[in-house]
Amino acid sequence: MAVVTPRVFVSHLSGIAVFDPNGDQVGRVRDLVAMLRVGGRPPRLLGLVVEVISRRRIFLPMTRVTGVESGQVITTGVVNMRRFEQRASETLVLGELLDRRVRVVETGEEVTVLDIGITQLPARRDWEIEKVFVRKGKGGALRRRGETLTLDWSQVTGFSLEEHGQGAESLLATFEQLHPADLASVLHHLNPKRRAEVAAALDDDRLADVLEELPEDDQVEILGKLKDERAADVLEAMDPDDAADLLSELPEDEKERLLTLMQPGDAADVRRLMSYEERTAGGLMTTEPIVLGPDATVADALARVRDPDLSPALAAQVYVCRPPDQTPTGKYLGVVHFQRLLRDPPFTLVGAIVESDLPPLPPDTPLPSVTSYLATYNMVAAPVVDESGSLLGAVTVDDVLDHLLPEDWRETDLHGAPGVDAGDHLGEREDERPNGHRGTQGNGHRGGAAGSGAAGTTGGGAHGRG
Repeated sequence: MAVVTPRVFVSHLSGIAVFDPNGDQVGRVRDLVAMLRVGGRPPRLLGLVVEVISRRRIFLPMTRVTGVESGQVITTGVVNMRRFEQRASETLVLGELLDRRVRVVETGEEVTVLDIGITQLPARRDWEIEKVFVRKGKGGALRRRGETLTLDWSQVTGFSLEEHGQGAESLLATFEQLHPADLASVLHHLNPKRRAEVAAALDDDRLADVLEELPEDDQVEILGKLKDERAADVLEAMDPDDAADLLSELPEDEKERLLTLMQPGDAADVRRLMSYEERTAGGLMTTEPIVLGPDATVADALARVRDPDLSPALAAQVYVCRPPDQTPTGKYLGVVHFQRLLRDPPFTLVGAIVESDLPPLPPDTPLPSVTSYLATYNMVAAPVVDESGSLLGAVTVDDVLDHLLPEDWRETDLHGAPGVDAGDHLGEREDERPNGHRGTQGNGHRGGAAGSGAAGTTGGGAHGRG
């Protein structure tokens, strides 16, 4: 009787939860690591790249995977928490193989890879790439609706060749539900070539949201690879304070060129923000809080608060001002908090319930004072008002945190991962043998578990591939 082995397409693995045998979630799958082999042999699947709760990306060997079923991955319960670092001989299946243009061996026809099928070898815990789901023609999955077919790995060629202009539609389809911060993490871990291709495939609004979550080096790199007109469009779609921060990292001539290409109103907001010192209320604020006149109703305010594009901090309160209602506004009158809006009838005028007892911040207020203000009054946002009494913008707690945290905080874990020490990048690699037993390195040191941590994790040894 033939042995039936499971086959899984990798697009179904993207983002699914990884659990230990006790049912505790370890993290989520972000990619798969394979090693290409010569002679048309199917690549061996080495393991999974798993993003744990701390946003650290770790390597989970396939020999530690006991089940891939019902939208989840089950592990043996012992997971090495060392940060994943891709080796030169390794290929990321989602990040590098999807959207590649390859050729059918028999006909020489060019096809685009839409998905990859992996299978577990009979009577073993090893996995390999078995099938390639492709679309005929040069266009990507969303640009051309050509014939699709599933081929054996040996029936296609070209995966080992360097490709320029690789699309990103299939890759993005696997990540379409990701929060911008998580998609930013995906981009950060891609190589520069692939990062630029994925950024080019994102629409302006989505790319703007993702850029706001990336480290400054990545922001500058991606923006520099866009055409000037598109770069200006993306900057317009970003929050003005984030756009100002990004432009401040560019050379003066490039900054002015992009500002000239932006819409005058958007450019004026950004220029105004750039005129303030960076670590002051004026340099931290956004110029787009919710501003209403005193004759607006509670219903009007709630309708503005419901805007899904607003951050929770900006949606927490509305600012009541005399006309004009665009920053810089007319005379600032005070704020109405979201909770107060929920307590009063819809027809109530916001001018009748405005709170004016808290002093606003001058634009030159230094960062420590802004922080103390938010902490003292238990606020998530604060108004910034000039000498004439006009509202200039609002400082939100997330912008304050951005400047209180270390400059490289976006490139580090959200918090320390269990069982990981400061020198974890120097440890020896763990050798995962085909039979699942842990071997030793040639230098006599043994990698792997020195002891158990939370959720069945261990901090010893580097991620291992057999």
